[in-house]
Amino acid sequence: MTGWTWEYQGYEPAEQRLRESLCTLGNGYFATRGALPECAADEVHYPGTYVAGTYNRLTSDVAGRQVENEDMVNVPNWLPLYFRLRDGQWLTPETAPVLTHRMDLRLASGMLERRTRYDLGEGRVLSVRQQRIVHMADPHLAALRTEFTAEGFSGPLEVEALLDGGVTNSGVPRYRDLDGRHLTHVHAGTAAPDTVWLRCRTRTSDVRIGMAARLIADPPVTIRNKSPRTIQHTCLDLVEGRTATVDKVVALHTSRDPAISDPLHAAVERVGRAPGFDDLLETHLTAWDQLWRRAELDVAGESGRILRLHLFHVLQALSPHTADLDVGVPARGLHGEAYRGHVFWDELFVLPYLNLHFPEVSRALLRYRHRRLEQARTSAGAVGRRGAMYPWQSGSDGREETQQLHLNPRSGRWLPDHSRLQHHVGSAIAYNVWQYCEASGDTEFLHTKGAEMLLQIARFWADKAVYDEAIGRHRIKGVVGPDEYHDSYPGASRPGLDDNAYTNVTAAWVLARTLELLETLPEPRRRELVERNGVDGGELEQWEDVSRTLHVPFHDDVISQFAGYGDLAELPWEEYRQRYGDIRRLDRILEAEGDTVNRYQASKQADVLMLGYLFAPAELHGLFQRLGLRMDEETWRRTVDYYMHRTSHGSTLSGLVHGWVLARCRRREAWKFCQEALQGDIADVQGGTTGEGIHLGAMAGTLDLVQRGLTGLDTRGGALWLDPVPLPELSSYGFALRYQGHWGVRLRLERGKLEIAVPSSDASAIDVRLPNHAVSVEPGETARLELPD
Repeated sequence: MTGWTWEYQGYEPAEQRLRESLCTLGNGYFATRGALPECAADEVHYPGTYVAGTYNRLTSDVAGRQVENEDMVNVPNWLPLYFRLRDGQWLTPETAPVLTHRMDLRLASGMLERRTRYDLGEGRVLSVRQQRIVHMADPHLAALRTEFTAEGFSGPLEVEALLDGGVTNSGVPRYRDLDGRHLTHVHAGTAAPDTVWLRCRTRTSDVRIGMAARLIADPPVTIRNKSPRTIQHTCLDLVEGRTATVDKVVALHTSRDPAISDPLHAAVERVGRAPGFDDLLETHLTAWDQLWRRAELDVAGESGRILRLHLFHVLQALSPHTADLDVGVPARGLHGEAYRGHVFWDELFVLPYLNLHFPEVSRALLRYRHRRLEQARTSAGAVGRRGAMYPWQSGSDGREETQQLHLNPRSGRWLPDHSRLQHHVGSAIAYNVWQYCEASGDTEFLHTKGAEMLLQIARFWADKAVYDEAIGRHRIKGVVGPDEYHDSYPGASRPGLDDNAYTNVTAAWVLARTLELLETLPEPRRRELVERNGVDGGELEQWEDVSRTLHVPFHDDVISQFAGYGDLAELPWEEYRQRYGDIRRLDRILEAEGDTVNRYQASKQADVLMLGYLFAPAELHGLFQRLGLRMDEETWRRTVDYYMHRTSHGSTLSGLVHGWVLARCRRREAWKFCQEALQGDIADVQGGTTGEGIHLGAMAGTLDLVQRGLTGLDTRGGALWLDPVPLPELSSYGFALRYQGHWGVRLRLERGKLEIAVPSSDASAIDVRLPNHAVSVEPGETARLELPD
């Protein structure tokens, strides 16, 4: 790991899946895993390519049941480039000795470079150097340059370049009992002497895919089309010490793309007019330079290098090209098939970063949710509720995509999956709408699509809340909170828990914010919204009442994760750590023992503590005050201490949240969790999950930890609020952001000083608020402020 290069030395079969995920290249439209082009999918390698928003639905036989799942599709593989001595065996690390091997992921240029030296015997060595890009300027292009150098011999080298439509979704071992054959009607053909094409479609969603490839080499190229693949063949005459080059340029389109008539025609046309590798690389580098300027981040040391890698992957999954697409935030990026490419609540950890750098991308991601508002209302109606019930897992059309069964790899049993009861995803969407509009100043979105979503989410919560006369408060029953370990009470016949604190507090926040928005809307727009949705004064009074009386359970002077949490048994934590070592996935361990985590005070990840992640201390205090409850600093500290000792961190998001929360209340312990969040994917702390796709929410969350968590940065009331809490391990850093029309605002914190530089423009001054201090910074000015100890 150097400043701008991520390096892997040596060929390690057991590490390939991890490396392939972390060496994925993408541009927001599509991405390709960092597999070696000469290696097919097997137990070691998995060369997947994924187009944002391209899904397909299949039915499988699982444990005697018909189970339907929708997956992000592994589209035809454009990578394959095979080579061998004439009539010899195709060379791969599994068929020939590898003398040296190195992979360099060059972050500044968005390029993956590999260098391998194959031992061919009798003193002969073939040196292979490849440079790969997924074009950041033209989101439909990719290119691969391969340079072959003979050492100790001269002679012919056969090269074959393929487009392979015979791929399946098989990148996650847990899903291999499910049907993964998503492509059908695969046809191959020739467009020009150096250009081939492949077309296919998805089996049920009927998304048409067109791919075309141009092979550029000095010797003649011959073509062999045999579905499901097309093969371009050439024979290089290697001369010892001289380098022979083969370039492969690929174009990819689907029928979901705007401004095309046919994806195959568009792909053939695009690859035909694409320039050569050198010219493609130049425009690609320019596009990446611009991205890095907009997302400038200056953090020293190893932490800074990891944060740069995280930023690289966020930009590849959600680039400015995403602003033109109908897509959400896939939890594992475009880097693999875990979670089937579904959209969860992870945008809660992603949009706060994007809001201050690429607000047009945030807006597009929120429009994905707005387009599925009608489906969310239909889902609520199907269970007898008003308003919008957004799905825990979303895909193509916004229906609930959460699997009905999930596999415990430890026991081999398929178990019911009740995580669809995590209705708090609706509150996350409302929170993202509010945060985006505060950061961007986009009142048009807030007053139109944003207001429509908030209103229907608030309506759902008010309708789901039931009044309990015994306690004189409203309750929300039958849900699952962020801690997915608990999905029912011990021995209960039905899933669901009552009064999850996180769910209830965030529901109260949604109701309060929606009422506030309705009050401040321009009168004509408010009238439109109220009339169109049939909102009357009685309903608004109900929302007001519910927003002030939702029940938040307590026990032992701490917030209860849900009603009855404090009555559960204590888990012998040390005993389990001694027996199993890594107990992150405590749920799987206990189920394999014939037990259930539902019986214990043990949480998968931050649940109650998520409240401290979403809301600054003053806002959290105000929320509890509105609910008629006391939340002082001591109560919050006790709550943090309580759950610190009862959380196994079975999610990469957990360390992030704990680090964020502890930075405010137990600073000396915060860095341990910040480090875990930074190391989550590169060290594969979850034990094999990174090879199935990176954790996009955790990566974006570490960026936001620096941007908002440690600075206390908040955007509200038309001002930038700052309340820094520098950690000893990360006390000096800087970054640029985009705020309400200001581009490239630079913040730098160093040794008790804060510097804010606003670039020249015709925009108005930025109001900056610190505890007990306020300053207005005009465009073209730099403010330097002393921070209190």
